[in-house]
Amino acid sequence: MTRLRAMAPLFVAAVLAAVAVATVEGAGCDDPGRYELNADGYELVGGCIAPGDLVVPEPAQQPPTPADLDTPAKS
Repeated sequence: MTRLRAMAPLFVAAVLAAVAVATVEGAGCDDPGRYELNADGYELVGGCIAPGDLVVPEPAQQPPTPADLDTPAKS
């Protein structure tokens, strides 16, 4: 029974490692992409991610600071 308790974590680790390797192999991305420098900065060219795959939320509005409350509004 003691030998089984000693071997169980190694067996579980081996199974998890095999699942991780199978997941990476099955990802199916032949072109990893590359970064190219253009006028606006770096841009990812190629790869398996399309622009619509990433959802970026709009930044939240920050509450005014006390210094902003004392300053008159610009017109």
